[in-house]
Amino acid sequence: MIEAAFALVFGLLIGSFLNVCIYRWPRDLSVVRPRSHCIACQKTIAWHDNIPLVSYLLLRGRCRYCGARISWRYPFVELATGLLFFYFVWRWGPTLAAAKMCVFSALLVGLVFSDLEELILPDELTLGGLAAGLVFAVFVPIMPGGIVQVLVPGRAGWIGESALGACLPAFCLWLAGWVYHRVRHREGLGLGDVKLIAMVGSFLGLSGSLLTVAGGSVAGSLIGYSYIKITRKDPATYELPFGTFLGFAAMVVALANWTY
Repeated sequence: MIEAAFALVFGLLIGSFLNVCIYRWPRDLSVVRPRSHCIACQKTIAWHDNIPLVSYLLLRGRCRYCGARISWRYPFVELATGLLFFYFVWRWGPTLAAAKMCVFSALLVGLVFSDLEELILPDELTLGGLAAGLVFAVFVPIMPGGIVQVLVPGRAGWIGESALGACLPAFCLWLAGWVYHRVRHREGLGLGDVKLIAMVGSFLGLSGSLLTVAGGSVAGSLIGYSYIKITRKDPATYELPFGTFLGFAAMVVALANWTY
């Protein structure tokens, strides 16, 4: 249990860093410099005003200097990341499997909120996550039931399942988007979504990525259609943050995996 508590604290810190990435990477800004500052007044944030969750509560969600409201996204991302880290370490202990899922969950949190706010899925998270998933496949098995793992036992099967999970669903998603563009003459699916599902497949394998596509598509269709109807937006021009729905679906699949 103490390992899970440490994971919670570490997750809160990672969540704080993710907030920087979510704001800066879609805007092509460095996450290193300048230091964290208020978006409204540009004042540098002191270390004691940058403690995950605690500072937000003490400041009552406002900048110390100008009083501008701090987005709810900041404490939410910190708390969500911390709780996910806690869960995976509590479930599987201080193992490589838990580390793999902690990295995966952090990537998903960053991507979900980047797409939700800016309709951008940064390559640093998608392509960087794809590389991380393939590396983890060398040491940690993929979700069971994969085609490659059945045919090829051992480590080679893990790597093959990760590669197949990354390539096949991503190609199918790209092909669907290409066909839609040819028929409707407008973009229906961004390359960021394709890269995201490739990243998911590298961590969860073929079955996990297919479940993610199915779950994300259903959720996106139902919630997106309801939102368009309620807000009376034009369905021909409204851009649905599909990556957000894919990210949530991938997290559900990961949380439902009890096999490690």
